[in-house]
Amino acid sequence: MSTTDHSGPADDALLGPADIRELAAALGVRPTKQRGQNFVIDANTVRRIVRTADVRPDDVVVEVGPGLGSLTLALLEVAQRVTAVEIDDVLAAALPSTVAARLPGRAGGFALVHSDALRVEELPGPPPTALVANLPYNVAVPVLLHMLATFPSIERTLVMVQSEVADRLAAGPGSKVYGVPSVKAAWYAEVKRAGAIGRNVFWPAPNVDSGLVSLVRRKEPLRTTASREQVFAVVDAAFAQRRKTLRAALAGWAGSAAAAEEALVAAGVSPQARGEALTVEEFAAIAEHGGGGTSRR
Repeated sequence: MSTTDHSGPADDALLGPADIRELAAALGVRPTKQRGQNFVIDANTVRRIVRTADVRPDDVVVEVGPGLGSLTLALLEVAQRVTAVEIDDVLAAALPSTVAARLPGRAGGFALVHSDALRVEELPGPPPTALVANLPYNVAVPVLLHMLATFPSIERTLVMVQSEVADRLAAGPGSKVYGVPSVKAAWYAEVKRAGAIGRNVFWPAPNVDSGLVSLVRRKEPLRTTASREQVFAVVDAAFAQRRKTLRAALAGWAGSAAAAEEALVAAGVSPQARGEALTVEEFAAIAEHGGGGTSRR
C-alpha cells in the first residue's frame, strides 16, 4: 500500500509486465514508433515518478500519453483527480475500463480527454495543478511548452523524456546543449534533471536512455515589458544560426545587423556574444529593445 494514498488501493492495482502484455494483446495493440510509444512495465518505476513529482492528495494532475495506464494508476493512488490526454483511439477507449477494473474506488477521480495534446486548450473539471507524463519522445518539447503555456495553473511538472532532451531542457547558459528548449522552459519554470530511467522498465525497450525533468513554475512571471511571443522570436532567431554572433544572427529579426546591434547594446548584451551564453532574462531585455518585425505587438 502506498503510504501517501488516501483510498487504500492494493499493490496489485498497478500494472506489471504480464498485465501490460495481456492488455495489449486483448486490444490488439502494438506500440508504434510513429507515436513514440514505449509502455512502462514496472510498478516501482511509476511509483518513483509519482514520488519524485511530489504529487499530493489535493493535486489535480494532467497526464499526457497515458498509454495502457501504468502511470495513470499510480497517480490515482495519490492525487485527488487525474485527467489523461490520449490521442490513440484504441488506448483512449480502453483506459477508463482499466481504471474502473483496477482502482474501482478511484474511478470517479479520473477523466479522459481523447485528443492530440498539442491541440488541447481546455480540460474538464478543476484547473490542473501538476503535469506528470511519460511524454512521447518525438513531440516531447512542443507538448511540454504547449501545456505550460495553456495551463498557467500547473505549478509542478515532472516529465520523462529521452535523456538528451532532458539534458537540453535542464541546461544552463554556456552549456553545449543549451538552446531553444532550455530558454523557453526557463521562461516558465526552474528546471532541473530529476533522475534517470533504465531501458528495461519499458516495453518495447527503447534504443535510448530516458531522463526525468522537474519544472517548478516561477512564483512571479519574468519581469519584462515584452510578450512571451516577442521573447521567443528572439530566442528562435538567435539559435537558428547559433554559430553566428548575435549581431549577425538577429539581423533578420531586427531588420538589419545595425538594428540588431543597437537593440543588443541597449539591452546590455555584447553584439559579439552568441545565443548559448545568454539567460532568459537577457533574451527578454533584447526583445524589449528590438524591432522584431512580425513578433511586435
